[in-house]
Amino acid sequence: MVPAPRSPVDLQATLAAITAPVKLVFFTQTFGCDSCLAARQIVDHIASLSDQITVEEFNLVLDKDQVDRYGVQRAPAIAVVGDIDAGIRFYGAPEGHELVSLVEAITLVASGDSGLSEESRVLIAAVDQPIDIQVFATPT
Repeated sequence: MVPAPRSPVDLQATLAAITAPVKLVFFTQTFGCDSCLAARQIVDHIASLSDQITVEEFNLVLDKDQVDRYGVQRAPAIAVVGDIDAGIRFYGAPEGHELVSLVEAITLVASGDSGLSEESRVLIAAVDQPIDIQVFATPT
């Protein structure tokens, strides 16, 4: 597993070390989204640091098929997708500590390994119904 970045130099080194393709599927909307531009700039910057990272952009209002496909509910949103879609979504502009979380998600998706113990994998495999896990982060 690639270590989490602690500085801009670490960020570049961490993303340069990715060896498998990762797609950042970005959802925006033209009106009523004050943080969409900032989020798009961050996504573009992250993608510029690795040849393995690509960006696809969709409009939350106009691209309903993609909104349904990725289960996105609001903008800005980023789906982090590798060989499979593991359901990792970020809402809002990933700034500060949230940027570190996004980069960690990218490296996990690229590696194809969740980092979970075998015991945790067995417990999760026994789950027989969908579960929606949400993690909220705030700079305060």
